Amino acid sequence: MHLQAIQLVKSLCEKIRSSNDSKVYELIFKDVILIATRYGIHEVVEEVVESFPQAVWSVDKDDVNIFGLAVIYRCENVFNLIYQISGHKQAMMFMEDKNRNNMLHLAGRLAPFDKLNLVPGAALQMQRELQWFKEVEKFVTPRYKQLRNNKNEFPSMVFTKEHKKLVEEGEKWMKDTANSCTIAAALIATIAFAAVITVPGGTNGTNGVPVFSKANAFIVFIISDAISLFTSTVSLLMFLSILTSRYAEGDFLYVLPKRLIIGLVTLFMSITTMILAFSSTLYLVFGNNKEWTLIPVAALACLPVTSFVFLQFPLLVDLISSTYGHGIFGKKSDRLFY
Repeated sequence: MHLQAIQLVKSLCEKIRSSNDSKVYELIFKDVILIATRYGIHEVVEEVVESFPQAVWSVDKDDVNIFGLAVIYRCENVFNLIYQISGHKQAMMFMEDKNRNNMLHLAGRLAPFDKLNLVPGAALQMQRELQWFKEVEKFVTPRYKQLRNNKNEFPSMVFTKEHKKLVEEGEKWMKDTANSCTIAAALIATIAFAAVITVPGGTNGTNGVPVFSKANAFIVFIISDAISLFTSTVSLLMFLSILTSRYAEGDFLYVLPKRLIIGLVTLFMSITTMILAFSSTLYLVFGNNKEWTLIPVAALACLPVTSFVFLQFPLLVDLISSTYGHGIFGKKSDRLFY
């Protein structure tokens, strides 16, 4: 159905363009391109702009052009068309509506509820909002940051006012996540430290050397336990730094997500190596006499790691993608308009 609608728009554009009747464009496609922009239907916007280049200057009743609407409604597919415009790019971004809001004022508004919910978690939602503001900021001159609207507000003031509640929700989300993970990291660090002191099999009463010191499984135990201790300590420090952060707006862009990524990755490593240390201990104790016990133990040892992957891996992927990924902005096609 979507493809059929696009094909219909394309056919209409071709017929009207061949008729050379500019009034038909004003009657039909001016509203079409504005509606398509609001709903993020970039294919329709592309077809109309390609057929009628002047369509990029279309504005709504508040004098907001298509790129301003794309910013308000967070339609990145439409906004990215700015990269495919060869000329007048700066002029299109230097707009002001009837209330003297420039493009940065519009970017400072809170995204529509349905667009916010596309991103999981208040902290990542705040990060996405900051990414929008920073992206629009690239296209305007520094002077635009100091322009006031009819309410005597700078763009930064609009952003702070509109996102005050989201910052509070993001702080709560971050602290709740960090609190839960801090407990897990502290427990693993405690277990790993205790395991080093009480090595499996005990020590030789004469020289204090561990009984299994020459066994390969013992080497695996020592290395994995040491890694578990170090990574759980790093994880604990990362989560503590999240809990004690000042939670400024800008921290949600890179600082807090980066700390959470490091914390989750090191926590996963500490859990994995702790299970490996536990498994190697069981092998040292039972490996020679009760080999049949190793298979069910190995299977059960995979459960904590698997559970962590299923529960936290989607969040970790979202964090890495939104922080270090290609992003939602940029030139998506070599097709040029206007």
